[in-house]
Formats: sequence, structure tokens, C-alpha cells
Amino acid sequence: MSVSSDSTAGDGFEHATEESVEPLSRDKIFHILQTQRRRDALRFLKETGGTVEMRDLAEQVAAWENDTTVQALTSDERQRVYIALYQSHLPKLESEGIIRYNKSRGIVERGPLADQFDPYLDTADESDYEVEMEDGESSDDETPWLRYYRVATAVGIAVVAAAWIGVPPVSFVPNIIWDVLIVASFTALSLAQLLTGDE
Repeated sequence: MSVSSDSTAGDGFEHATEESVEPLSRDKIFHILQTQRRRDALRFLKETGGTVEMRDLAEQVAAWENDTTVQALTSDERQRVYIALYQSHLPKLESEGIIRYNKSRGIVERGPLADQFDPYLDTADESDYEVEMEDGESSDDETPWLRYYRVATAVGIAVVAAAWIGVPPVSFVPNIIWDVLIVASFTALSLAQLLTGDE
């Protein structure tokens, strides 16, 4: 594991001399902590301190998630967690000021707001995060957007198949119209996800 115990000028991050840290609301903290992978990532950063390589972070989170050791992980287990952290969870934590994430160099460190999460990371009963959420959001790692994309894909395949084999009334509409509608549905989903700022 590559861990640097102190931050230097060459660590790939720009550090302000004095950072004004506004406390986060309890709802905001629990919203961030509702996802197990985020909790594990913050826990790892708290335990190691300093700057860590994103690969090391992903491997440890995957090991905890699969109740095994880093050495015993399969490549699928590593890749599944790495991709989720890389594409979704770490950018989300960075955008909130909780971590510093240099994507191009693959390094991560605690940000100015990370200390506010420490008391919750020490909590043994992780079901507390679900109880405290007032908006009824699930703590599953699978986001609702993934389900939306799956439904859109299934509907698109069904429409294309029906048009291809000539099932009325689908076959009465020109194929170009179906193509445009399918592309438009994915475009709308992507824009909605982007505008809501969800992972």
C-alpha cells in the first residue's frame, strides 16, 4: 500500500493556507453516508491518514465488502468496486469538499470536511444511517439511475425486436422514428442525471 503520512507540495493537490470549514447539516452527512462504499472509503482514509493511491483504497473497500483480504480478492471484485469509486463515489465526495481527489494521478486524501464524518464512522451499528434518513432513500450501492437505464434498455430492445419482426402497431411506425425516440430517451435520462447531480 502506498501511503504518504504528510501532504507536500508535490502531492498533486493544492492546499489553501487557511480553509474556512462550514459545518454540514446532519441530513447532508447522513445523505453522504447512506452508501456503504462511501463509508468504507472515508473509514480507510481516516485510518491511513495522508495521501493514498486510489487503487489501494479501492482494493481495501472491495476486501471489506467481500469479507476477505486484499490478497484474496478476485479481479472482478476489484474492478467492480474500482469502477464505482472512480466514476461515482469519489467524485461525489470531492464535489462536497469531503476529500481531495486527483483523478489523473490516481491519488486521494481527506478534505477539509472529512473530520465531520469521523464520529459516524466509529459507530458500530451501520443501520443508523438508514434510520436517520428522512427522505426514504435506499442505502443500496446500486443507484436508481442504473435501474432507469436498465428499463430504458429493455424497452428499447423490445421495440426494436417488435419492429424487426413486424408486430403491429409497432411495425407501422418507420424505424427511424423508433431510433430517434430510443436515442432521445437515453439523452433525457443522462441530462436528468446530470442536472440533479446524482451519482
